[in-house]
Amino acid sequence: MLRCCAFLAALVLASFTAFEAHAERRVAFVIGNSEYRDIPALKNPDKDAEDVSNTFRLAGFDVFVAKDLTKLRFEEQFRNYLAAADGADLAVVYYSGHGFQIGGENFLIPVDASLKAAADIEVQAIKLDDVLEQLRAKSKIQVIILDACRNNPFPRKDYWLRDQLIAAGGTGLAQVKSSLNTLIAFATEPGAVAYDGASDLSPFSSAFSRRALAPNQEIRTVMAAVRRDVVKATDGKQVPWENSSLIDEVVLMRRASRPALPPVLEKVVPSGVGPVALDLPEPVDVDGGAVTVSIERPPALGRLTLDGKPVAVGQPIAGKDLPRLKMDVPKGSGAQEEVDMLAYATHDNWGGQSQGILVFRVKNGNAAEGQQLMASLEAEQEQQVLERGIHITGAAEAIENRDVSVPIGVGPVPLKLVFPTKDPTVSVKLASYPATGTLSLPDRTLSPDSSLMADEVDHLRYEPQIGAVKPLSVGFEIRADNTPSKPATMKLSPSVDACDREAGEPLDLQGVVPGLLPNEISSNAVDVCRAAVKAYPDIARFRYQLGRALLVAGKVDEAKKAIQEAADMGHVRAVFELGYLNATGTGMPVNRKQANTFYAAASDKGDPYGMTSWGRALFNGYGVDRDATKGLDLLLKAAAMGHTYAMNDLAAIFTEGRNGVPADPARAVAFLKAGVERQDMYSMNLLGRNYLAGTGVEKDPKSALELFQKSMDLGQPYAPGSLARMYRDGVGVQQDLAEAQRLFEVATDRGDQSAAYDRAALELQRGDKADQPLAVRYLAFAAALDVRNEIPDAKATLAKFGAKAKTAALKQLRGELKSKISAEGSLDVQLVKTARAVWEQANPRRDLF
Repeated sequence: MLRCCAFLAALVLASFTAFEAHAERRVAFVIGNSEYRDIPALKNPDKDAEDVSNTFRLAGFDVFVAKDLTKLRFEEQFRNYLAAADGADLAVVYYSGHGFQIGGENFLIPVDASLKAAADIEVQAIKLDDVLEQLRAKSKIQVIILDACRNNPFPRKDYWLRDQLIAAGGTGLAQVKSSLNTLIAFATEPGAVAYDGASDLSPFSSAFSRRALAPNQEIRTVMAAVRRDVVKATDGKQVPWENSSLIDEVVLMRRASRPALPPVLEKVVPSGVGPVALDLPEPVDVDGGAVTVSIERPPALGRLTLDGKPVAVGQPIAGKDLPRLKMDVPKGSGAQEEVDMLAYATHDNWGGQSQGILVFRVKNGNAAEGQQLMASLEAEQEQQVLERGIHITGAAEAIENRDVSVPIGVGPVPLKLVFPTKDPTVSVKLASYPATGTLSLPDRTLSPDSSLMADEVDHLRYEPQIGAVKPLSVGFEIRADNTPSKPATMKLSPSVDACDREAGEPLDLQGVVPGLLPNEISSNAVDVCRAAVKAYPDIARFRYQLGRALLVAGKVDEAKKAIQEAADMGHVRAVFELGYLNATGTGMPVNRKQANTFYAAASDKGDPYGMTSWGRALFNGYGVDRDATKGLDLLLKAAAMGHTYAMNDLAAIFTEGRNGVPADPARAVAFLKAGVERQDMYSMNLLGRNYLAGTGVEKDPKSALELFQKSMDLGQPYAPGSLARMYRDGVGVQQDLAEAQRLFEVATDRGDQSAAYDRAALELQRGDKADQPLAVRYLAFAAALDVRNEIPDAKATLAKFGAKAKTAALKQLRGELKSKISAEGSLDVQLVKTARAVWEQANPRRDLF
């Protein structure tokens, strides 16, 4: 009979709709810019950002929140966000602050923007289309929400936009064309102004935070409700608007989990003794909502009561009251053991439901046998309460004061808590959620309101937020029916893998650290990156960083293999690196066409290095038909991401005026200053030259001297030569030929062919006292290092020297080599070839910078 009843219970369970949960990767970047430095502050954005970020956190997003961002801080935070959004199901950017349009292009304004000069828009503001393109390259679905439709507060009216000066719009933002599966929402319609409102929150942000928390509402329905609220709050003056090309459903506050409870339980119920407690466990809604219960199939052998009152079929019961449900079986039933069944359903606030079954055996509760049965049941109940208390205490001890090291950038990391009980009546409520990052189970992401069942705790995972390394605390409340709850707190300590510390690359949008230049990579990097690849074979980033370390160590073939593997696994910077290897002939013949193929692929994925190299090739026609317009656009996009190499290329273009782009030295200086702000040693050297010559700025030898010195201290190869010329000519400093000589030699050692030529010239200025072999030596270095034939006079001047000086210089150079070199060709050919070999021996790495 019991077997038949269990079969019936299975049929009843199968009739209920099941919700299939799955863990989505959803990442939000929330920005509030209030405290502007050169224009009036805004009162709402900081509060808007706080409120909206809490909304997304409650919805289970990994939330990056930033307030009062400068342009530099935006670049840093946005890169971290993009690394987290890599492969995400949904990427959201929410911006509250100043914004305006120029020529149909929308710009978001950091708090340090002054926008006084025509070029400032390119280096101080954030182009919305650039943000959107990056999101498209990273995620399946993109949502951008803008509460930035305020008046343009800047007095200047025209700015550079690509190759033209364009007038700025006075009010609002322009309409944006969205690509497939994108939604862009504005606080008001295109060209109109949004209002701050009377409260701490703007009308738009307030309505969004309130409406976005509606469970299981598709975002277009949410935005329609937001529109109604804002129109009402502003008396029709402000009408929110959105442009959608979504083909997938987007639900911000997804609540698809069923209330958790054991599906089938068994119970012995004596007859004729009055109402007997069924000890049904309280259902737990894992999403944190209230639960109600209804009886779907009542027992046939008795009646149900709650607090002495009968319970009818379909009557709603609060979930917390379910443990007090009793059953009264009349006397006479169970003379011979009978089997009965109770079926009940649980319902949460957002439509989730689950089914519970209680299969019970009715036994005679009369006479001595009944008394023994009652005593046994009471003892069993007392034992259950005692065991639950022990379980709760043990569970709290298993969690309390644990400190778990969690590596950053390897996905969700199991916390391995080893929970000591699987008792279905025990649940764990999140009492405090970590300030950053996300907690999850394999089937769902948890929010601050979530609960877990006892059998789920062992599977709890945490994914730290990229860029956040401070220890975090997580609080739990461990609960069970009719038993006092226990609190427990543990610590999560995010950690950066040694491979990331030793070989991470700057501006890697799949990286987790600010990164190092090649000359900063240590000899230890190969070992730690090999260990990282072994520990995390599925993380492409570690294979690429191993390739970087191997290149520095001179192990080119191994490096190429690691880089190729990383590219095959989807690491975009590795794709760029394959292009660089082809372009430079590192470990393979030079192949500019193949290099451009890799550069274009990396560029299409939003990589700043790829955009710079592909943009440079297109602008100049290197190995591809020239397309100056597209090339310039790519260089500007890379510069907007903070890539200083692109800034320096743009500075050269704007200084001279090339390929239809008008010369504007002041625009060039704006990019060089942006590069200096990002501590780029090449920008420092170039800007120093501008100050020295008065190109785009007033002449300022003192500033030039400071920039050259700092650039040289950072290891820049050409800065010592720039500084040497100041000492040689007595410009901005007292003339010092000895110091000029020393600096020219330092620059030559770093690979500066012009400095080598100037060192030879400085020696020849001594006339009869000149050291002829020394002059020949540096002319040989000038020719050897001049791979682009920029100093043809080097070879011409070398040819004028006699055989005696050349032979002496060649002998000295050969003596510095550790290996022999062929003596074929003329003295001049041998000198240049030997000088090159000496320099490469001292500089074995493929690219120091």
